[in-house]
Amino acid sequence: MKAEQSSDIEVDLLLDAIYRKYHYDFRGYALASMRRRLTTALNHFRCPNISGLQELVLHDSKMFPELLRFLTVQVSDLFRDPSYFKSIREKVVPYLRTYPSLKVWVAGCATGEEAYSLAILFAEEGLLDKTLIYATDINPESLRIAEAGMYDIQRLARFSESYLASGGRGSLSDYYTAAYSSAVLDRSLKRAILFSDHSLATDSVFAEVELASCRNVLIYFDKELQNRALGVLKSSLCRRGFLGLGNKETLRFSDVASAFTELVPADRLYQRI
Repeated sequence: MKAEQSSDIEVDLLLDAIYRKYHYDFRGYALASMRRRLTTALNHFRCPNISGLQELVLHDSKMFPELLRFLTVQVSDLFRDPSYFKSIREKVVPYLRTYPSLKVWVAGCATGEEAYSLAILFAEEGLLDKTLIYATDINPESLRIAEAGMYDIQRLARFSESYLASGGRGSLSDYYTAAYSSAVLDRSLKRAILFSDHSLATDSVFAEVELASCRNVLIYFDKELQNRALGVLKSSLCRRGFLGLGNKETLRFSDVASAFTELVPADRLYQRI
């Protein structure tokens, strides 16, 4: 048996062990991406192989939360990919103004930057007071950071550039307070966001929303899990609701493609038929 085949078996056994013991399901994640993450984890934990990692996961419950950091997406910025938010501002917001109340779902919110970006955008468009933003992720540590709404002050220069490029109407400094080496986002933004645990791999629809944003999550899933996740997102959207994906993701060739039209193809914004 080739070494790569043995390694794949080890990966399958580890992910099955995680699912059975901790009920986190990574079994439908793209294998190449999972291999890269586990290689980084092996170096961090100084494990000789994946079987050794499985031994730790099964017999040391304190170890799993730390491993979870390597298995989940945690990279995010305020107004990441500014053109996406500019398109929401210009193409989606005019539709959203017609609703008496709004619900938005940010799926795979990581440490919260996208949820806060949408909250700022909605505040500037006069919609935040009638909006509830659900921001979900499977990593409890990421959700804790997101709820705190506190980010390294050194990241703010990049955040501010992206905010302006996205069509921001003022200054990003209007929405945070500097506290030592951190920037604390305004409470009015936090009040509009509900952070919660949800897995696109195992959980179902929990609310009907007018806008669902799930960016740079599907690229880590295999085809079957992508279709499952897209089915959940589709079912969550109201008639004529909007779906946003990452710039390397698409609905084309998916099971739900026929249920959407492309609103802004370049920014992966779709509208449910």
